[in-house]
Amino acid sequence: MKVRENYNQTLNACYLGYITQAIVNNFAPLLFLTFHKNYGISLDKIAMLVSFNFGVQLIVDLLAAKFVDRIGYRICVVAAHIFAAAGLIGMGVFPEMLVNPYHGLLLAIIFYAIGGGLIEVLVSPIVEACPTERKEAAMGLLHSFYCWGHVFVVLASTLYFSTVGIQHWKYLAFLWSVIPLFNAVFFSQVPIRVLVDENEGLSIRQLSRQGIFWVLVLLMVCAGASEQGMSQWASAFAEAGLKVSKTVGDLMGPCMFAVLMGISRVFYSKISHRIDLKKYMVGCSLLCVCSYLLASLSSNAMLSLVGCALCGFSVGVMWPGSFSLAAQSCPRGGTAMFALLALAGDLGCSSGPAVVGAVTERLNDNLKLGVLAAAVFPVCMIIGVQLLKKVKRESYDTCN
Repeated sequence: MKVRENYNQTLNACYLGYITQAIVNNFAPLLFLTFHKNYGISLDKIAMLVSFNFGVQLIVDLLAAKFVDRIGYRICVVAAHIFAAAGLIGMGVFPEMLVNPYHGLLLAIIFYAIGGGLIEVLVSPIVEACPTERKEAAMGLLHSFYCWGHVFVVLASTLYFSTVGIQHWKYLAFLWSVIPLFNAVFFSQVPIRVLVDENEGLSIRQLSRQGIFWVLVLLMVCAGASEQGMSQWASAFAEAGLKVSKTVGDLMGPCMFAVLMGISRVFYSKISHRIDLKKYMVGCSLLCVCSYLLASLSSNAMLSLVGCALCGFSVGVMWPGSFSLAAQSCPRGGTAMFALLALAGDLGCSSGPAVVGAVTERLNDNLKLGVLAAAVFPVCMIIGVQLLKKVKRESYDTCN
């Protein structure tokens, strides 16, 4: 079967899309302390790099709800990967071009955040529109590739830093740009279907009137914050907060976090047809609270790292599970709904690390207490799932 007729190739392109998303979100955090030492950037400004990344993605999500259906999925998803590649290349180039290296990093982030935002908006509805069965399983498997991409980024980067040297990190940024460049070409060839026709989906105004939509927004905010509050700071937390080496910290912190998050999502894809998703998400949220407490309050460095890793497993279902609940509850939501939920998720991805950074800075660079503050997000996730159970039936009727 030709590539242009094979929807399995579409799924493969989407998997690579989430690997690209993992690169743009997780490569820079491995260099936080390097930026701090080499460029003299304070930790609160380092935290703002994360917030800026997801803030730009948030704006893109909002705009995408208006223009994606008009321009077309294919053009937008190809452009997304080109922007991602440009940002990764710019990360190694722009800080040397500008007087203030921090501004160079922000400029690079603008480019790859535009790409990341579009990928987040487009890939899930593209998979949802593919003619496959068991959509929940497909969504869970799709999002697991973000985790495997995260693992790949950490392992490959750690190997590179330990052999070539972290001082040559710019060349690694150039190498990472090859993946989105390849996938831009790949997406230009595969078949792509739309979830609903342009005039059939609910408008932003119609969605905003649905109680269930706002509960789903809450879930996405909490999912993003619970995940990135730990993920974005895991490397720096292990190195500076737990006083272990960078190699050990990266392998036992962000790497194990991503491995267990990937395992969690694959596990969810296997059992999705046999579980009550809401109950499962509550259970995982409780585990997430415990994981944050273990990571931040334990006096033993290894137990704290176990807490980081368990947090990865606990947050695995939150993002794809929220998307699955949205697709089930509001089939007419279309691109606008996915874009706005991605916006909510990116708001969470921005606020989670920002809370950790702000609390850390205020408490004399105490990263443990900064991480502890992020435990509020899985608590709110539990509240959100309980609210979802009480949403009036009218929301379902309008969305169908």
